[in-house]
Amino acid sequence: MRIGELSGRTGVPARLLRYYEEQDLLHPERDSSGYRSYGEADASRVTQIRGLLEAGLTTEIIRRILPFLDCGIHLPAQCLTADTARLLEREAERLGQRIDCLSRNRDALLRYLAAVRGSLPSCP
Repeated sequence: MRIGELSGRTGVPARLLRYYEEQDLLHPERDSSGYRSYGEADASRVTQIRGLLEAGLTTEIIRRILPFLDCGIHLPAQCLTADTARLLEREAERLGQRIDCLSRNRDALLRYLAAVRGSLPSCP
């Protein structure tokens, strides 16, 4: 399939698909005219990349672990280098900090809503 079809199937703009290629996350075939050609596995890969990005992982980390994620989201122990382990530990710490910050913000918003709703007259 061409980039437009992959974009339509995954909901990811073609511009982002080209960016994923630049970041070495996607590796489309090229036809004789130079057009990108994607297979079914690429659609799944794009969905996986989106999920990892939405979880807060950087493209650097995704590029390093993506080859090991073909059988689900796990990294075989024999493939885990000390460098990759340190990178993942730092990323887990960063995600924990983000979760803490988001939780504090959520709690503050809920307290604000409770306070405002408690001070407004009831609507009929």
